[in-house]
Amino acid sequence: MHIREVGAEDHPRFNKFLIDFPNADVLQAWEWGELKAHGGWVPLRVIGEENGKIIAAATLLKRSLPIPGASILYASRGPVMDTKNATHVREFIEGLKRIARKHGAILLKIDPPIEITDTVSEANLRAVGFTPVAVEGFGGTQPKCVMQLDLTGRTLEEVKAAFHHKWRYNIGLAERKGVTVRLDCGREDIPVFYKLLKETTERDGFIVRPEKYFADMWDCLNPPGFAKIALTYFEGQPIAGAFCYLFGDRAWYTYGASSNAHRNVMPNHLMQWRLIEWAKENHCRWYDFRGVSPKRGEGDSHLEGLNRFKEGFSPRFVEYIGEYDLPLSPALYWGWNVALPRVRAALKKRQRAESAKTSGGDGA
Repeated sequence: MHIREVGAEDHPRFNKFLIDFPNADVLQAWEWGELKAHGGWVPLRVIGEENGKIIAAATLLKRSLPIPGASILYASRGPVMDTKNATHVREFIEGLKRIARKHGAILLKIDPPIEITDTVSEANLRAVGFTPVAVEGFGGTQPKCVMQLDLTGRTLEEVKAAFHHKWRYNIGLAERKGVTVRLDCGREDIPVFYKLLKETTERDGFIVRPEKYFADMWDCLNPPGFAKIALTYFEGQPIAGAFCYLFGDRAWYTYGASSNAHRNVMPNHLMQWRLIEWAKENHCRWYDFRGVSPKRGEGDSHLEGLNRFKEGFSPRFVEYIGEYDLPLSPALYWGWNVALPRVRAALKKRQRAESAKTSGGDGA
């Protein structure tokens, strides 16, 4: 296998390989690297070829560390290749290691969309030096567990018939109440979507990226057709929204937002249905609801409602193998992965103790 970094001249070939690959993710697309460059990452694109044909690819995101010449490399939902082929895995990862060392990387982090039942692929990754990273909740940088609705071989009527009866009722209720969903939104609609998203985060207690990130996403992903914004209206007012991706044979419901008002008219049920219709129209096999809480008694209680909502559309539950690290500098990797988190935890503990002392509390 011939492995090399590629430049802009290989952009079309790179994306075509990904789009044609069965489980490639938009997070490996050329344009995703351009998006992350806005946030300080440096995208490196690598391909593996045999007889002039691409058989493996990876978008590696490089982040410099506060150590001269040191960095980390992260293949978000990558690398993209037949991970069941031990020879190809060994050869491509050796190539990635050479490139990583050239860039001063102390580790190569991956989180490929390999299902936990695929023990062959996982064994191949472990054989070349990857080790699993312990994570909690959604599962690390990317969700470890997702729900996916299979759209192949079924009409939209058949897809809808498989929904929980209450979900079908709620879709009809929203339609009868006059709820409408716009799928022709443009960049000018980002502030409207973001206002709804901020309302959602304040209600549900999670952190959201700044509005500029969504504008950057639009600018990078919409021109090639990889991004869509949906806005849902009731009585002329926006009350729900979604930022979605479309790449290859799947669509992803990625950022969902809803107002505190008019929740009784079930806007999210109708919005999901319109997005599923959109995915079907674009010949998608999968409509991916993205992150959900694990199901093995370790789920976060505040995510149970999210799981129930997505389960009502009768998707399949998918658990991936999660994040894996390949240390390239054992000493620096230990410092980054073990020592630094311990120092940060100790500092936070001391800050809480000092705060409690100042306020007269007991530090509990």
